[in-house]
Amino acid sequence: MTAIDTPAGSRGTSAPAGPNRPTGPGGSARTGTAHRARRIGLYALLVLVALIAGGPLYWLITSALKTNPQINSYPPHWFPTQLRWSNFSDAWNAAPFGRFFLNSLVVSVVGTAIELMAALLCAYAFVFLPFPGKRWLFMFLLGAMMVPGHVTLLPNFLTIAQLGWVNTWAGLIAPGLGSVFGTFLLRQHMMTLPREVMDAARIDGAGHLRTLFRVVLPMSRPMVITVAIVVMVTKWNDFIWPLIVTSSDNMRTLPVGLLFLKNQETYANWGAILAGTVMVIVPVLIVFFIAQRYIIAGLTQGAGK
Repeated sequence: MTAIDTPAGSRGTSAPAGPNRPTGPGGSARTGTAHRARRIGLYALLVLVALIAGGPLYWLITSALKTNPQINSYPPHWFPTQLRWSNFSDAWNAAPFGRFFLNSLVVSVVGTAIELMAALLCAYAFVFLPFPGKRWLFMFLLGAMMVPGHVTLLPNFLTIAQLGWVNTWAGLIAPGLGSVFGTFLLRQHMMTLPREVMDAARIDGAGHLRTLFRVVLPMSRPMVITVAIVVMVTKWNDFIWPLIVTSSDNMRTLPVGLLFLKNQETYANWGAILAGTVMVIVPVLIVFFIAQRYIIAGLTQGAGK
């Protein structure tokens, strides 16, 4: 074999180009263009979804500052030419919004605190306490989530009426104290907690309540805040039950108060009605923006496991 000879198996051969191997400057350019096109398409989709979701909210806020002719005009005015701040004072004076706010605040805060405490205790028991029939009881609770809430309206009202709680805060709060949804979320989260930490707490002599509040609760803070906000927003926006269980203006909550305001204005002053709607949703938006990082952390916790 001479110096210029090569083995037969390697003569005239080269490494084949795989499907993901760049074949030259043209292939790299095409790959970069396709990547940019996908990103542009994704951003365009996100902008479209944001417009669909935020458009009604923008229209509500801007219309709350318009005059009635601007609200009813066609084509619509997308921005008020004259800011009418008096719509808010008109709405506040047309209905007892101060009392409505107080009722909604009491129902939301007290109801959320009791419901969250019950959900925490139930979730802890389902995860860390052995007792017979635990699996079947949890399946029964999951089945209760499938029952529409309207099915229980009549039994709840009859019970509240027999207790004499109509037109009271107790009647507004009591039927919603059991949270199957909160129990389910907290139970699923607690199942991901490291057992070594729980064993260490038991070795240190911690009882169940001390373990719950000193060990489990700090590690579950994002999920607990998520459940609390979901429950609070649900109670804040609840309309059917407060409408049924109250007949006095002094005990109505904000969603029912908006209906009262609309009846007072007899569909004439839509600026005041929309301003009242803005006053109802602003507290919920403030709470969400303050706690949004906890909500995201709670909903994504354990996703990487």
